[in-house]
Amino acid sequence: MASNTKYPTLLIKKKMNIKRHIPNSITCCNLISGCIAVFYGLTYNMDAALLWIAIGAGFDFFDGMSARLLGVSSPIGKELDSLADVVTFGVAPSAMVFSELGVMPYPPCIDTMREYLPFVAFTIAAFSALRLAKFNLDERQTTSFIGLPTPANALFWGALLTGAGDVIESSTYMVPVILAGICLTNWLLIAEIPMFALKFKQWGWKGNQIKYIFILSCIPLLAIFRLAAFSIIIAWYVILSAIVSKQDHKE
Repeated sequence: MASNTKYPTLLIKKKMNIKRHIPNSITCCNLISGCIAVFYGLTYNMDAALLWIAIGAGFDFFDGMSARLLGVSSPIGKELDSLADVVTFGVAPSAMVFSELGVMPYPPCIDTMREYLPFVAFTIAAFSALRLAKFNLDERQTTSFIGLPTPANALFWGALLTGAGDVIESSTYMVPVILAGICLTNWLLIAEIPMFALKFKQWGWKGNQIKYIFILSCIPLLAIFRLAAFSIIIAWYVILSAIVSKQDHKE
């Protein structure tokens, strides 16, 4: 009789072991997507790089959701998630910006630095890693964010380079603009600026006004600017978050 009861117990344990590995497997898919995005970014295939960043973002969304649904959250899963995000949302956009800075026309005053300036792009990866490390330790970021989320930063750069690449490469004065943009977004990643999250506890207007205003305002931007709209949307997200934060401080 004891031997008969042994097999159901072993089966239950086996199912539990399989269930425990599902979120981490999805996280690994995020990591693989990020590696592919890095490859396409370094080979100046911006469309493919952005696509794989978006695919990685999808996996990043579902790994956390599956961990909560299955009740198998673990410290190793949290660390693995951060490592995957560094690649997909840090190294991949860095690779895209690096390639873009390698083909852009430089103004004469800094043309002698053409060989070195593209490497500034990899500071995006460094600040993304710092942002993720802070997020893991910051208990304030359960329902909102402090600083620009790394997926939003990756989407900003990916959409900008993919949707407005011709404009960026049309003028020698765009190199300083891109370099300034790198410095600005690096600062936003670690800045102590509260930013709202698109998480709904209930669907009513009250308490969700900012979220609905943001979503509704994105529709015409997407219709007008298409792919490049995502970079504008991220910029608008940062501005709106800063406005809301300022109003909250006044109150």
